[in-house]
Amino acid sequence: MSSKTRIVVLHMKEVIYTAIFLVLAILLIILLFTMFGTKKKTSDTSGADASQVLYVPGVYTSTIELNGQTFDVEVSVDENHINSIALNNLSETATAMYPLMEPTLESLASQIYTTQSTENISFGDDNKYTSQLLLQAIDAALDKAKAEETP
Repeated sequence: MSSKTRIVVLHMKEVIYTAIFLVLAILLIILLFTMFGTKKKTSDTSGADASQVLYVPGVYTSTIELNGQTFDVEVSVDENHINSIALNNLSETATAMYPLMEPTLESLASQIYTTQSTENISFGDDNKYTSQLLLQAIDAALDKAKAEETP
């Protein structure tokens, strides 16, 4: 019996390079499919959203004055959403004099983020006037942000 044993020598470096190039090729194919496959879908939905532009994107402010203390309510919007609502220029004195301002604004803001509207917002009797004051300021800022409708 004459069996010729063959020994195959694989260089580990060549095996690793081949595996890396296969993984990169697969990732490139997946990337190409996701880039060119979803582009048509996003262009279809953007045409529908373009007719329903509610706001001009930007940051709008409304000033509140209480007993000589002034501070701003800042509302940040994009075309269709209210993104953030914050108090600016609120001094430590105003925070001490009106301790319900920040918690009330946080409560109102969470409801506005959910509904994307200032209508039908609920608030308690203990901070009724603070809530009404802040809602008026938010509405004033949103009025500045509203997009003008073209007939």
